[in-house]
Amino acid sequence: MSKFRKIAILIVAIELLILIGCNFLLLGSLKKDASRQYVVDISRAAEALESEAKNNPGPIILNLLRGDPADSRGNLLSTTSFILKDFNMEDYPSILRISNFNANEVVNNDYAVKDICGTLIRFEYEIKPDLRPLIYMNIGLAFSILTTIGIFIYIGRKVLRPFHHMTDLSVQLAKGNLNAPLNEEKSKYFGRFLWGINMLRDNLESNKEKELALQKDKKTLILSLSHDIKTPLSAIKLYAKALDEDLYDTEEKRKSAISGITNNALEIEKYVGDIVTASKEDFLNLEVTMGEFYINEVLDRIKGLYKDKFSTLHTEFSVDECSNALLSGDPARLEEVLQNILENAIKYGDGKSVMISFSDEEDCRLITVTNSGCSISEDEVPHLFESFYRGSNAEKVGGSGLGLYIARSLMRMMNGDIFAQSKAPESFSVTVVVRKA
Repeated sequence: MSKFRKIAILIVAIELLILIGCNFLLLGSLKKDASRQYVVDISRAAEALESEAKNNPGPIILNLLRGDPADSRGNLLSTTSFILKDFNMEDYPSILRISNFNANEVVNNDYAVKDICGTLIRFEYEIKPDLRPLIYMNIGLAFSILTTIGIFIYIGRKVLRPFHHMTDLSVQLAKGNLNAPLNEEKSKYFGRFLWGINMLRDNLESNKEKELALQKDKKTLILSLSHDIKTPLSAIKLYAKALDEDLYDTEEKRKSAISGITNNALEIEKYVGDIVTASKEDFLNLEVTMGEFYINEVLDRIKGLYKDKFSTLHTEFSVDECSNALLSGDPARLEEVLQNILENAIKYGDGKSVMISFSDEEDCRLITVTNSGCSISEDEVPHLFESFYRGSNAEKVGGSGLGLYIARSLMRMMNGDIFAQSKAPESFSVTVVVRKA
C-alpha cells in the first residue's frame, strides 16, 4: 500500500510539472503573438490616418480614445482637424489612444511614435494576450489530474485496501490455520473471491476432519490386524521350534506341524492383504456432485485454458465441432478429468499436435483426446489407470502415477468410464465416456 501511494504521488507530481511547463510555454507563445499584434495594429492605424490626412489637408490634431462615442455610421469621433470617415478604434484592439506627440506629456502606457504627413503621432498600446487557449488548456489538464487522483483513490479504497486486509489469510491457510477470521468486504471485485476462499476453507476443514477420522480408523484397523497376526505368528514359531528340536518322533506329526505352519502363514498373508487394502481405500476421498450441464460449457473453459498454452508451446491444438448435448455428471469434475488428460498429452506427446474429437454411442457422448507421438506399448495400456502406476515413458517426467487413476475413479462415480488406446509410435488417445441426461 505504501509503494502504491508513492507511485500515485509521483504520477500526480509529474502531471503537475507537465501542467506548469505547458503554462509557461503557452503563455510565452501568447505574449509573443500579442507583441506582434500591437505592431501590426499601429502600422495599419498609421496607414489609415495617413490616408485620411491626405484627403483633408491641414494641421493634424488627434486625441482618439478607445470607447469614444460613435456617430450614426459607427465611426468614432474625437478632437481632430478633419472628419475621420473610415477610422474605427475597435478595429485595432491593442491600441488604447492615438494623440499628437508631446515630449513633455507624461504617459503611463507603452507607446510608439509615427510621422504622419509631417506630424508626430503617438500610439499608446497594451500587450494583452488572448488567454482563452491557456484557460482551456488548464481546465483540460486540471480535469485530467483530478481524474487521475480520483482513479488512484478508487483503486486504493476499492481494490488495494480490501486486498491488503486479506494478505494474511492465504498465509494462515497455508500454515493450516483454518480458523483464521475472514472479514467481510463490500468490494464487488472481491465478493466472489472471498466467497471462493470461504468455500475453500470450509472444504479444507471438512477434508481435514475426514482425513483425521480416516487415519484414526486405519490406525485402529492396523492395530487390530497386527494383534490378530500375533496368534498365527506365535503358532508358527512354536511349530518351527518343535521341528528344530526334533520333538516330533513320527513323520505324520512332522507333516502335521508343517501343515500348521502353512495354514498360519496363509492366515498371516490374508491379514497383510487386508492391511494393504485398508491403506489404499479412499486415500483420495473423491467426491462428485451430480447434475445436468451442456458439454459446451466445459469445452469453452477448456479452450480458454489451453489455447494460449498450446500456442506458447508451438503445439497445434484443435477441437472438432460437436452438438451441444445435455450431459449428466459434475461439470467441474469432467473439466478436471480433461485437464489431466491434456496435461499428460503435453508431458508425453511429441509436442506436434493435440486434438479433441467427439462421437456418440447409445446414450453416451465420447470425448477423445489424441496427441501425436507415443512410446507406450499396447501391453502397458490396461495398467495406466492403476494407482501409482507409471509407464515406461515416464522415467524423465515428474509425476505420482495417480492422474489417470483419479480420472477413472471420477468418471465411474459419474456413471461414465474412461479408456485409452496406443498406436505407437504415431499417436496415443484417451476417451472419456459421459452419459447423456
